[in-house]
Amino acid sequence: VEVKIEVVIPEKERSKEEMSPNGKASPLIYKVNGTARHYHLEEHPIASNPYHNPKDVVEASVCHVKDLENGQMREVDLGCGKALLIKDSGEFHAVGHKCPHYGAPLVKGVLSKGRVRCPWHGACFNIGTGDIEDFPGLDSLPRFQVKIEKEKVYIRASKQALQTQRRTKMMAKCISLTNYNLSSTNVLIIGAGAAGLVCAETLRQEGFSDRIVMCTMDRHLPYDRPKLSKSMDSHPEQIALRPKEFFCTYDIEVLTEMQVAAVDVKSKIAVFKDGFKMEYNKLLIATGNTPKTLSCKGKEMENVFNIRTPEDANRVVKLATSKNVVIVGASFLGMEVAAYLAERAHSVSLVELEHVPFKKFFGERVGRAVMKMFENNRVKFYMQTEVSELREQEGKLKEVVLKSGKVLRADVCVVGVGAVPATGFLKQSGINIDSKGFIVVNKMMQTNIPGVFAAGDAVTFPLALRNNKKVNVPHWQMAHMHGRIAALNMLAHGTEISTVPYLWTAMFGKSIRYAGHGEGFDDVVIQGDLDELKFVAFYTKSDEVVAVASMNYDPIVSKVAEVLAAGRTIRKRDVDAVVFLSFRTGDMSWLTGKGT
Repeated sequence: VEVKIEVVIPEKERSKEEMSPNGKASPLIYKVNGTARHYHLEEHPIASNPYHNPKDVVEASVCHVKDLENGQMREVDLGCGKALLIKDSGEFHAVGHKCPHYGAPLVKGVLSKGRVRCPWHGACFNIGTGDIEDFPGLDSLPRFQVKIEKEKVYIRASKQALQTQRRTKMMAKCISLTNYNLSSTNVLIIGAGAAGLVCAETLRQEGFSDRIVMCTMDRHLPYDRPKLSKSMDSHPEQIALRPKEFFCTYDIEVLTEMQVAAVDVKSKIAVFKDGFKMEYNKLLIATGNTPKTLSCKGKEMENVFNIRTPEDANRVVKLATSKNVVIVGASFLGMEVAAYLAERAHSVSLVELEHVPFKKFFGERVGRAVMKMFENNRVKFYMQTEVSELREQEGKLKEVVLKSGKVLRADVCVVGVGAVPATGFLKQSGINIDSKGFIVVNKMMQTNIPGVFAAGDAVTFPLALRNNKKVNVPHWQMAHMHGRIAALNMLAHGTEISTVPYLWTAMFGKSIRYAGHGEGFDDVVIQGDLDELKFVAFYTKSDEVVAVASMNYDPIVSKVAEVLAAGRTIRKRDVDAVVFLSFRTGDMSWLTGKGT
């Protein structure tokens, strides 16, 4: 039976973003009383004049047609805001000039194969539509009209879009259904991090109009968790990924402070800790990780923290100001917390089992350079040791005793010694979990149970970059992509994941960018000056570059990510040429194999 559903779409968004990548409306599945029926989104022609309020429109001549060569980008000023003008394959395109994620200037990014990649964190945007194609971030770029008259290039743009520099890619405003059964749902998402939120948003973008429920143990709506260690005094509303109104507008229910205790995959029922039961048709498990705790005496003492929530981070900052702080574990979290507190605390001490921080991830030479930067900022390291005891005085933490015998004064202790996947509630479910507790999924984020998907930090998945080796990649960017792939395959799109992992860390105003998957690297080729903190490091396995990291060498990591995303291989012997062509001359020919 053909069911045609009328989708109410905001007037300004009736454009090409309604279409799937092949330019046609995507056939989707809509469940009515358990019966699958197919429908198509209403196709709307592209409006010849999408700007209905003349006062909200600006039009300006920005350059001569010969001012840009193919493959060039230019940031142009329209008087009330800027746009990114791009010439590609003889055609001009204009989109927002700032990445919606953290505001990076996209003109300094990488243009390749019809998309521009952010120089800071690797998000990718289609230059024709502005749509986000790789993450992090949730929003797309605004797209502006370009016309050519008498060899001059004109851009016509909405003033509001120029000022906001972002576009929420919601292709359909949801139809609010009033006959929901509170104990049942079509899609249940366990976890409200990046993976869960992107899954819910993607379902709505693709026209899914039935019930979506997200549940989380947290007390807040989805927020930017990486900021907890980078900007520790942020309040929940400041780092919220979407405002409360967004979830109401698009009919996405979020149950906070709700923990799932078990999943019955045969009956398709999730059982909550308080006894409440919820039926589902499709399930996404995106529960993330649980921080490890110390195993020594005094671990339950007051003022000993795992940074898991905004309240944790805020409390640490308050207690640490002008006090003595001990951080256990030179992990990304531990190092970022140390950097944030260095200027606020009286002292910051960092305890780590390895002899240099980040050794397994960035290698010894980069680790030593980072360690030196910290030491220059008054952070004291105690390496190749661990905590044996936490001592109190009048019920509060007073000292941290190390196995080396050293006793450190401590008013606050932050623990960053790793995490384990939050999958204990699935042990009896029949869902395939490996020996380390990770949920095993295929390229479409499907588990071994039909209709059950998993995403984010708690999964292992086949990484195309490493010959489909099953890996766990607990990155913010990767969680976004997992959520999107899971949603598309809930709708039977048959989409496989192929993204290149991309991460970053920020410390003392310096950022390290990283792309690829360097697990098991056997050599590191470094270009630049580690002492000056201006370098690029290529991680190789056998003769192949499997990952790259840089500091003050933008946008080389984004360029290498584009090479890897294109399925091309960089050999160790090519590294010198890659650095020279990318950084010195800006030549991108090696991306397509046309250059030397």
